[in-house]
Amino acid sequence: MIDNQLISISLFSGAFGLDLGMEEAGFKTVSVVEIDPDATKTIALNRPHLRESALPRDIRQVTTENILAEGGRALGLSKSIHPGEVDLVTGGPPCQPFSTAGKRQSVMDPRGSLFMDFIRIVSEIQPRFFLMENVRGLLSAPIRHRPHRERGPGYPPLEPDEIRGAALQVVMAQMEAIGYKVAPATLIEAADYGVPQNRQRVIFLASRDSLYPTLPKPTHSKEVGRGLSRWRTLRDALSGLIDSPTEYVPYSEKRLQYLRLLQAGQNWRNLPDELKAEAMGGAYKSGGGKVGFYRRLSWDKPSPTVTTSPHQKATDMCHPELLRPLSVRECARIQTFPDDWDFHGSVTSKYRQIGNAVPVSLAHAIGRHISKLIHGEKPQAREECYQPSLFTLQPIATCFKSSQGK
Repeated sequence: MIDNQLISISLFSGAFGLDLGMEEAGFKTVSVVEIDPDATKTIALNRPHLRESALPRDIRQVTTENILAEGGRALGLSKSIHPGEVDLVTGGPPCQPFSTAGKRQSVMDPRGSLFMDFIRIVSEIQPRFFLMENVRGLLSAPIRHRPHRERGPGYPPLEPDEIRGAALQVVMAQMEAIGYKVAPATLIEAADYGVPQNRQRVIFLASRDSLYPTLPKPTHSKEVGRGLSRWRTLRDALSGLIDSPTEYVPYSEKRLQYLRLLQAGQNWRNLPDELKAEAMGGAYKSGGGKVGFYRRLSWDKPSPTVTTSPHQKATDMCHPELLRPLSVRECARIQTFPDDWDFHGSVTSKYRQIGNAVPVSLAHAIGRHISKLIHGEKPQAREECYQPSLFTLQPIATCFKSSQGK
């Protein structure tokens, strides 16, 4: 904290959704690190004080000294911010899979990914808290995948790094190794925090303080009760939106001939039986639920997860009434971006920036909770399912509880 201002630094910033929520909670972002040219232009366009750092750059080439110097200048100081003065570092580093020779096929070792650059910068900046967001697959991912045909009788037992959850344990161990106490890796449902969208992400919150940090208690629920508000719907999200000119990628006539047959809340399964195979093509006999094919959204439910391509065949987000996918601005509304937030780039780039973002309202709820922790308050918190421990390659119990009753 500098002059009573909560200070935040953003890594893997994207279109700034996570950081907008933190701003609403009282944090001032003073430096960003992002490699995508359009995303950095989006940030510079909307936040002029970040223009120095909002340039495309690879986090592997970025030094902590530069970040702290940029932060000082963004605050109008004549010196760099010092390690320990930053209250929060945020980011969503990808844990990338790697290919290796022989039988070691699908590797997802966080120690060989950009996650380690996130850890490096956190270790050097020494913020009071750091927040990391990631996809739900991290909870169950092994480090090394053994093909199912090579398991069971006649094959040796799974090695520790082949066990489900091994990647998560590496992540937890690396966080603790730099001196932080880490809240349980929690699967968060964005709809539980007022986001008009079903979107599940894993949130890690870590602190240099003496006590383990917590995450905020949900404010919304699928069912009314327990003092919680009902989940917000697509109708709530788009109410009052002025969307002109409307930006979207139009459907082909071939797609339209099937979408015309569907009503709000329906998908390919509601097509006439004699048209299903024709409409689905090669996907008709494939596995999986395929719920995103020829999907018209429902007004009275939360939106499904906003994807980076709401116009694609397998991730369709067709408007409930109109024969088009959701527009750029409609997707932004569902992600709870403010209407005056301008996105730079082509329509497909804007879709990608929005789909990759953390919903602003979810970030706001978490940021407000962190702010209360920093100020010594005891905000209402989610239940903790386990206390983290150093990397032992033993099974970790993760928290899948939410107001949905899952």
